[in-house]
Amino acid sequence: MISIIIQTLLISVSVAMNAFAVSIGKGLTVSKVRTRDAIKTALWFGGFQALFPLLGYFAASAFSSYVTEFDHWIIFGLLAFIGGNMVHEAFEEPDENARETPQFDWKHMLPLAVACSIDAFAVGVSLAFMQSNVVFAVTCIGVVTGLFSAAGLYIGRVFGSRWQQPSQIAGGVVLILIGVKVLLEHLGIIAF
Repeated sequence: MISIIIQTLLISVSVAMNAFAVSIGKGLTVSKVRTRDAIKTALWFGGFQALFPLLGYFAASAFSSYVTEFDHWIIFGLLAFIGGNMVHEAFEEPDENARETPQFDWKHMLPLAVACSIDAFAVGVSLAFMQSNVVFAVTCIGVVTGLFSAAGLYIGRVFGSRWQQPSQIAGGVVLILIGVKVLLEHLGIIAF
């Protein structure tokens, strides 16, 4: 039980890293972070990061009984792909910061929230195969992402982009490691 809670928290933090990195970029564009902008950022990113895994979970639940023999390979593949993609994108981010705007209206936030949440859909698919408590996982992902996004806005304003790349790399590596752990458990190489 404790292992699943820790795993869910690690997944939540890892998934939040994309939104955190984008929020840092957003923080670079403002002269002062207003509380309402931090709340908007937390709600946009946290809300979509909670919605997309829920959609992925229900989509995967519909066909999970057909793939139980190789679900551990699916989990490993999805988490390794998402994590690898996060690490890869971390090295391409500086150009994107130049395109960030200081606006927090729906026209600017909706595309960012959706773009940051697409990977979370695949995490939701993985959650269905891991037989996680979806309510806890989705709530955790949403809350953690919201908090990280609001913090990223302030960090971007105060410290600049110094933490953007390392946070995205760390999130990617953690997802890859969780995928490897799930695979090794199902293959009987390790027991947790």
